[in-house]
This record gives sequence, structure tokens and C-alpha cells, in this order.
Amino acid sequence: MRRRSLPLAIALLLSAAACGSGEVIVTMEIDIPNPDGDGTITRALSDIEVQLLPFDRDAIFDSMTAAYATPEPEVPPDLIEARDLVREAQDEWQRSQLRWNTVRDTLQKLLTAMEGYNPAESRYIALYNEWNDFDAELGRVDSQMNRSFERFNNLQQGTIRQSDSMRIVQDNWADEAFAGVGDVWVAKIDLAGTDPAVDTTDASGVARENLFVSPGEYWVYARYELAYTELYWNVRITVVRGEPTAVRLTRANAQERIKL
Repeated sequence: MRRRSLPLAIALLLSAAACGSGEVIVTMEIDIPNPDGDGTITRALSDIEVQLLPFDRDAIFDSMTAAYATPEPEVPPDLIEARDLVREAQDEWQRSQLRWNTVRDTLQKLLTAMEGYNPAESRYIALYNEWNDFDAELGRVDSQMNRSFERFNNLQQGTIRQSDSMRIVQDNWADEAFAGVGDVWVAKIDLAGTDPAVDTTDASGVARENLFVSPGEYWVYARYELAYTELYWNVRITVVRGEPTAVRLTRANAQERIKL
């Protein structure tokens, strides 16, 4: 069992959580590079499961890790470095793809504009010269795109086997180290005397429909997978009667963890 896994018994408890007198509204969004230009844009994270737990799941896992005889296997630094190179190569390939698409679209627009002029006209000649320049660039970008993809693919293939092997080692260790975590979580829920709750973010990145719980202390738990890492949230909140408790999950209050 990995740290991210939810035992079946706990999942059933979450799905059956009863409404209480405290409402929680969770908003999930992250800033991403602007696909249409410079800077960043904000993306709402939809269809992401959000859990309200009346205990700190990290504290439980940390305690069980410390009590287990064998240390948790760590990802080797050389694998982390190799994966970083893969990510950089993929970014380079995607940038060249974007430029190739831009140049191709520009060529099509120039051809369309040229159709409105006689080849003898000065405007046609100017457009034609511009078209020639972009056509030459398209060839260069195409070669660069192919080279960058080949580099990305070679680097990626070189890390797949090592990543798979490391993931198996970590999973096997976690299956043994966290074998009793389900019983611990049930006991923590009984001790807290308050039910957990679970919901899923909507198209606008908001979860609120099923997040009604008894007043008390909770931890907002959620995960969002990126290409090579995951964003992990375990945010402590206090739920009270009256006004809803608003929680905003962003990169700023997330841990970014390597994903094998």
C-alpha cells in the first residue's frame, strides 16, 4: 500500500459520511504556462477528489515509517537528475512543436492573402517574399522538432526501466510498513468522534456539495498529477458553525513530489 492509497474500509466510511453543521468550500486551481503566449494563466482543477479527514494522515504515515525496521527507500539522485533531463527535453520538443504550428498557420494566411493580388503588384511581391522567409523557417523548425523529439524519446526510454524498478521497491516496502494503516485510521475516526467527508471538484474547480461535517479540526487532503510530479495537499483547518470555511488549494500550499 502506498501513502496515496485509501483503504477500502476508509473509503466506505467517507462515502457514507453524514451531513453536519459545518460547511467547507474547497477551490482548487494552479497557474500554468500560457499556451498562447508569455506568462501564466490560472487553470481550475476539475474532477479532483477532496477529502476532509478528522486526523493528520501524514502524522500517521510518518509514525509508522519511523516504527518500521527498514528505512523507506529513497529515489536515487541520479534517477531524479535523469528525469529532470527528460522533462527539459520534452519542454524543448513542445516549444518547437508550438513554433512549427505557428509558422505553418502563418504560411497559410500569407497564401490566402496573396490570392487577392496580381503577381505583378508590389503588395503580392512583398507577401511572397515574406512567405519565402517563413517557408525557410518552417524547414529549420521541422528539423529542430525532429531532433528534439529524438532526444526526448531516447532520454525517456533510458529512465523507464529504472523508474519502474524503483516504484516496485517502494510499493513492496509500503505494503509491509503500512499494513495496519486501515485499522489505525478507523481508530482515529472513532477517537475524533466526527465523520470524514469526500467530494469532487466541479468544472470551476470547486468542491462543496458534500463537504458538510461536524465542527472541529480537519485536514483537507487532495492530489493532482502532473507529467513527472504530483501536487499534494494536506491542509489543516478548523470548521465552525455559521459561515462556510473556505479553503483554496494552489501550488503555494502544495508539496510537489516526484511521481514514478
